[in-house]
Amino acid sequence: MKKGIISICVLLILVFGTLFFGRFPFAICLSVFAIFSLRELLNIRGRDKKIPPEVEVLAYVIMIFFVTNNYDSDFDFYLLDYKLLAAIILIDMLPLVLINDKRKYTVVDALYLMGSTLFIGVTFNLLVQLRNYDINYVIYIIFVAFFTDLFCFITGRYIGQRRIVPTISPKKTLEGALGGLIIGTFISSLFYMSTIPCTLSVTAIFLITMALSLL
Repeated sequence: MKKGIISICVLLILVFGTLFFGRFPFAICLSVFAIFSLRELLNIRGRDKKIPPEVEVLAYVIMIFFVTNNYDSDFDFYLLDYKLLAAIILIDMLPLVLINDKRKYTVVDALYLMGSTLFIGVTFNLLVQLRNYDINYVIYIIFVAFFTDLFCFITGRYIGQRRIVPTISPKKTLEGALGGLIIGTFISSLFYMSTIPCTLSVTAIFLITMALSLL
């Protein structure tokens, strides 16, 4: 538990330090987190099959460009550079020809890597651009993820009994998931209502926050 708390504190320092320090440092910080996130997704599938190292490295490089794309734009609407999409397709599909070995890299591997890169890349890039609109929205989203995960960990450790999704997260329990959902939703909703001007009802804010917590 001590190691988990230290890791969480370090992550918070990095995120909030760069969040208030400037646009580009925040984008770089999230790029690093995005790389670790992509690695986690690849490791989940890698238990059955490993992505070739050279392809994986290229995926990490393109992830940096993806997350930092339009980092200095004003967030009137979401901007995405289609040249980056073309680069992702090229980097993920070209090894099918160059490697030409179904035991090492297949179309399914390429599509999995492509989908993972786009899912994580768009998510973190959206946070980067959202910072330019209102920092409080970014803090709110971080709070949802942080407090949900923190109290999943705490309640799961002390009262967790029934295991769920053991193939993805062996120690995840139903009690921990419910504890994280309830407390994470409550704290994050209070932050939203106290810092962000909004015409939504209290019920709507709680339901939206709960949906984000589940995600």
